[in-house]
Amino acid sequence: MTDPSCIERAVGALLGSAVGDALGAPFEFGPEGAFSARFPHPGHGGEMCGGGGWDPGEATDDTQMAVLTAESLLERGGLDLPDVFRRFQRWAAADPKDIGLQTEAVLTGGASWDTAATLHFRTNQRAAGNGALMRAAPSALHFARHGRAATMDAARRLSALTHGDPAAWEGTAVLHELIRVALTGEDPLTAVPDTLAALHPDHRARYATVLSPGWHPDQATEFNGAVWPCLGSAVWALRTTTSYEEAVRTAIDLGGDTDTVAAVTGALAGAVYGIDAVPERWTEPLHVPLPGFDGRVLRAPELADLAQRLL
Repeated sequence: MTDPSCIERAVGALLGSAVGDALGAPFEFGPEGAFSARFPHPGHGGEMCGGGGWDPGEATDDTQMAVLTAESLLERGGLDLPDVFRRFQRWAAADPKDIGLQTEAVLTGGASWDTAATLHFRTNQRAAGNGALMRAAPSALHFARHGRAATMDAARRLSALTHGDPAAWEGTAVLHELIRVALTGEDPLTAVPDTLAALHPDHRARYATVLSPGWHPDQATEFNGAVWPCLGSAVWALRTTTSYEEAVRTAIDLGGDTDTVAAVTGALAGAVYGIDAVPERWTEPLHVPLPGFDGRVLRAPELADLAQRLL
């Protein structure tokens, strides 16, 4: 997976996810259509506007956790779950601007890496948020070369660090596999049936519903902060548009958890269309602070380098 077109798609996936995150952050929990209402003419600029506590181009916890995952995979030479968890804990302890309530509870509760999410789920019985889905782009790139089974297994194991509900694991496994297919140059939408067949039977039907060609986000039975409608909305945005920019705009216009829906959409669309389809006016102001890690801030060139190394 090191031919030039694959590298362009990998960089597109990682940067595309980060760009979607930063674009969507100021519109989080806002109404439908807010992005297009403010920026009705695509291509005219100004969309990296900041707001809601975010600077223009600033990525949120979605991309921050993705970067920590990427750096662990590279520095440890593979999947070292205790190391990933320790990095997440260090980040959470540094008071990031945003962190999911469930993720915060798991990371700061004092339990060990292999029991923290399970204990939280056992107590709360609610752990199917999209917080593992949002950070999946780097691990999807890293494990893609190993095939469907390996990449879906890695997704489940990484998700389980913070999310005790297997529904979150399965959704992240789907995203891993669709990105893997896109990196080969194939249409990930055609891989949905085989991907569904590889899911745990207990979760197959629910994902089949939100990933079906006839599904629309208006049909969601949960807020799009949950894993099912978040993934379904991202696939719907990819399915109903013809460019990276259009897909991300469409995702943000859904309202709700706009940064994460756009991050997931951006990962998929970036993998399909490649980095050249991600507008420079969006990548240029992009920056990813890493609370707890000596004031480091990554920008687009560093993210592009991470993507290439992850392959």
